[in-house]
Amino acid sequence: MKDDNKCIRLAADSKQIANCQRNLSAVGESIQLISKALNLAGNEVRLKILFLLYREKNLCVCDLSDILSMSAPAISQHLRKMKDGGVVYNVREAQTIFYSIENGYLELFEPFFKRIESGEMPLGL
Repeated sequence: MKDDNKCIRLAADSKQIANCQRNLSAVGESIQLISKALNLAGNEVRLKILFLLYREKNLCVCDLSDILSMSAPAISQHLRKMKDGGVVYNVREAQTIFYSIENGYLELFEPFFKRIESGEMPLGL
């Protein structure tokens, strides 16, 4: 039986491997946070919500429900996941709760949203 997990290189570059391991260790927390954010944004509805929040700065559940032609409970469920993940926050104004993207995540997503707005998509997508 062939073992496809074995590397066939002639010699490992132990310095390169150690350097890469150190680099990953140094940025591990950032990678974890970005991975979590991208996982949350990986859902098409949530990405649409984030794009709308990017464009409009803040929106309430009813606004998003009307724009996306979805029920308010469905929108609320998506917002709850992103709020629990720290990607969005809310502010209450009287009876209405408005949602916005957390600043750090706004900086992360902005290049993606600018590409979406401009119509520039990578080749092959």
